[in-house]
Amino acid sequence: MSKRNLRYYQKAFTMIELLVVISIIGILAAVSLVSFTGAQKQARDAGRKSDLKQYRDSFELFANKNSGLFPSRTTASGERASTTLCADLGLTTCSEDPRFSDDPAQVYLYQTDGAGSGDIGATSYVLWSKLEGKSEYFVICSNGKVGSLATVSVSGGICPL
Repeated sequence: MSKRNLRYYQKAFTMIELLVVISIIGILAAVSLVSFTGAQKQARDAGRKSDLKQYRDSFELFANKNSGLFPSRTTASGERASTTLCADLGLTTCSEDPRFSDDPAQVYLYQTDGAGSGDIGATSYVLWSKLEGKSEYFVICSNGKVGSLATVSVSGGICPL
């Protein structure tokens, strides 16, 4: 081989070098995709917590206008907040769980004490939603307690925390 041809081949990449670089880029892309999915779950959980706190604020504003009483709903499995609670509190728009369109079981729920007919007369409430990043529920109670539980069993609007 002449010196001219040898210099030409020395400047080029070999097929193995190119395959190694492509495989490294593929591995980095896969790792970043996995961590991005986890970040999405954490962001949706933060949104859920924020939405439940806004529902709590709506409950408290309602109680301030109604002698400290809330609309009464006592369904054992909880009422869906975006429909029943919004109607009870007189709200025009309400937040829905970010995953509701993909999973209709993923909703914000609440329960109060009292007669359960939606009439004003409850003195306590519990709001909760299943978190996605962890296998637990985020719970907000009318007594000011806020926290997470592995399972939620609410009866008569009594705080499970």
